[in-house]
Amino acid sequence: AAEAGEAPLICLVSSFGGKAYTFNVAYGVGKAAVDRLASDMAFQLKPHGVASISLYPGVVKTEGNLEMERRGEWAEASGGLDLEAGESPAFSGRAVAALARLDSEAMLARSGRVEVVAELARELGFSDIDGSRPPSIRSLAYLCPNFVFPSIEAGGGTVPRWVRDNVPDINLPWSIFASPPPERDASPRSEGARSVI
Repeated sequence: AAEAGEAPLICLVSSFGGKAYTFNVAYGVGKAAVDRLASDMAFQLKPHGVASISLYPGVVKTEGNLEMERRGEWAEASGGLDLEAGESPAFSGRAVAALARLDSEAMLARSGRVEVVAELARELGFSDIDGSRPPSIRSLAYLCPNFVFPSIEAGGGTVPRWVRDNVPDINLPWSIFASPPPERDASPRSEGARSVI
């Protein structure tokens, strides 16, 4: 059991791919499993005073992602996400450090939950290495410039500057992200699709 005032923390790194279709089946199932592992460990380890949390970073400027950007592969692989506006790997480390500083009661109250790095930064008062606090991936401040506005413009519409400059940093509910994979070609058999039966 933990010493009085100290709650050991098991922090698992997952992603929004645990909530909604992202990249492919293996990625999504793997991230959903990490979230479930954190939840189930929280239940079983609670009597021992051990906390377990699933951590969701945003788009991270990892060495691999920066290399894909250098080779010109990032835009296609990410669906056009702006890596330059991404988080440093240290931002997630700062989130873990901030969680580890919580007292046992506060730590155990979070145990079993998914915690978003950007949301923890706002709540617990830390920033990325450049001093910034990027918005959560489920925030309108992230979603609108990366998905909504490009979709409007791709359809021939325009987004006024006053809208772009005043997008609120409000998080959408998790239920919005519990969605099925995107629609594919409506034909009975997409090119390359094979029946398993």
